[in-house]
Amino acid sequence: MELKIKTLEGKESGSVSLSDAIFGLEPRTDLIQRCVNWQLAKRQRGTHKAKDRSEIWRTGKKMYAQKGTGGARHGSARVPQFRGGGRAFGPVVRSHAHDLPKKVRALALKHALSSKAKDGGIIVLDKASMKDGKTKVLAQQFDKLGLANALIIDGAEVDAAFGRAARNIPNIDVLPVQGINVYDILRRKTLVLTKAAVEALEARFK
Repeated sequence: MELKIKTLEGKESGSVSLSDAIFGLEPRTDLIQRCVNWQLAKRQRGTHKAKDRSEIWRTGKKMYAQKGTGGARHGSARVPQFRGGGRAFGPVVRSHAHDLPKKVRALALKHALSSKAKDGGIIVLDKASMKDGKTKVLAQQFDKLGLANALIIDGAEVDAAFGRAARNIPNIDVLPVQGINVYDILRRKTLVLTKAAVEALEARFK
């Protein structure tokens, strides 16, 4: 797959050939969904908590006589049947994370990249760098490129000035190539890759 390389000023700067083994697959939604579910489950905090009967501070004295009341037989006021009692089978602090094989994660990333390529949602930039991190200047350059909702993937390190300018623009995310992931690719309309990012991805999946 051939794509034209663009500069931040909106000009053309040659072309690049994208590997069909990474960007030319027929997207499988089942793999992509599994990876997204894995990512979202992993980042859940799991701090929800309800007190059970052992954590309720109340007297343990038997409420009333076992016989003779004509009602149900009760011993503790901490049980879930009473207002203020503990909750039965309530949520506890836990991790929601589950395992997903590394090969499945790698394949899901390829399919997510292929999905963007198939929809025409990939732009290749010559480089993502600025002399001074001015948000206004970068926003104007993004308007020329038609970027309103995008994920920008740079090489091993993001240019400090570029990252500083981009973080103030809504719906724009900037990540180094090590941080590329399925969920962030799908949640943004356009995927912007620098030449360094393309080379790093092809070296990674070689």
